[in-house]
Amino acid sequence: MSRRAVTLTLASVLVLVFALAGSFMPVPYVALMPGPTSNTLGVNDKHEPLIKIDGRQVYPATGHLNFTTVTYRGGPGNRIDLFTALRGWIEDDVAIVPEETLFPKNESAKQVDEENTRQMRDSQQNAEAAALQELKIPIATQVVVDAVQKGKPADGKVRPGDEVLGVDGAKVTGVGQVTESMARRKPGAAVALAVRRDGKEEKIPLTTVASADGKRAVIGIVLGEQYKFPFKIDISVGDVGGPSAGLMFSLAIVDKLTPGSLTGGRFIAGTGTITPDGKVGPIGGIQQKMVAARRAGATVFMTPADNCADALAAKPDGLRLIRADTLHNARQALEDLQANKPVPACTKG
Repeated sequence: MSRRAVTLTLASVLVLVFALAGSFMPVPYVALMPGPTSNTLGVNDKHEPLIKIDGRQVYPATGHLNFTTVTYRGGPGNRIDLFTALRGWIEDDVAIVPEETLFPKNESAKQVDEENTRQMRDSQQNAEAAALQELKIPIATQVVVDAVQKGKPADGKVRPGDEVLGVDGAKVTGVGQVTESMARRKPGAAVALAVRRDGKEEKIPLTTVASADGKRAVIGIVLGEQYKFPFKIDISVGDVGGPSAGLMFSLAIVDKLTPGSLTGGRFIAGTGTITPDGKVGPIGGIQQKMVAARRAGATVFMTPADNCADALAAKPDGLRLIRADTLHNARQALEDLQANKPVPACTKG
């Protein structure tokens, strides 16, 4: 064999070796795939009702109102290889996205998991509030301490989870009221918080300090609002995070609290965030969620209005898309579907 032929052969082998090695090199991308779906009208992995309501009459519910999920491969410390990424790009039910889409550079994987858990918790509370307001069932709110800043006056005196009842003797009904009260004070001013902790009321005297920019008086607490429901609603979904199941939770609660069936026995799935006043918001992974729903047997998919364009472009055969922009409209659409009336659909426009 000539020297030139040997050189070309060796070069080809080296190119092949490098190509094969490169295909198994980790890349900063994540593969999104269809995940499990769960019937909000059914039971969870522990064979307990996924949504349990105590203290209020409930009605039998038939059919399915499934929330959908997306699973992923990759992420910090467990990156996919180039071959997996290339294969994902050509598969219809897989989306390859930059790692930062799920794991921001300034957050660890643990922080992302904690945030997803918090979003699921908030989503459940929002879903409960939206459902009860849709049914005109009165609910109250309470102001609670979400966090206490280290080194500030409240540190060691106020605890996360404390319910704030009053400021300087004035009853508290919302976070804004506390904010306005603090805005009228100067650093060094005294403030007395009335809180409820473990069922007992306490008064906590504090002295304000200047904020980091020196423009405000602060005591170092972060406040949030929680709803006080007139009866108990438990939502148990296991190891699932994120806010996108809100709409389906709300629909299931409405179904359980009203006679008849919203589904008419159909297998309905869907997705969408929910606000306490019933507004439905967009989500990520709509393509994978529709595939998961259709594989599970769904024939109808509740689709957030802002996701309609992407959903239409990737809709699986046999899946009917219903546009949902509010809980009320989604509920009405399911009732109209049973009555063979027109329902709001996703359109290209």
